[in-house]
Amino acid sequence: MIPEMDEMLQLWARDMHGGVGAGGSGSSMLGQLMDCKGELIRGSRGGPKMLLSWSADIEVIVNKHLAWPLAQVVREHYLNHESLERQKWAHCGCGRTQFYARLHSAHLEIAGMLLERAA
Repeated sequence: MIPEMDEMLQLWARDMHGGVGAGGSGSSMLGQLMDCKGELIRGSRGGPKMLLSWSADIEVIVNKHLAWPLAQVVREHYLNHESLERQKWAHCGCGRTQFYARLHSAHLEIAGMLLERAA
């Protein structure tokens, strides 16, 4: 895994899908508005922040541009907080080694696509 991509994908999961410990409707802008009944102070979230545009770009890349096996591994690893590791591997139809090899490939592809979008 690429540590920088891992951090970005963790932030993406938190930003776009609520992540672990987000509570309520998640931490997307719409979820925050619902939780705060329309009274949202931008920048009120704690912890490190990623620009929403990067989150949106990652969302599009994972949902539209990654090959299915890679997108499935990304979703399982970053969005499925209910399952044990073995269950995640089984859901993706692979073992531990192949799961992490796919995750590394997904990191490389996402990083490449983000660089293309930035250029």
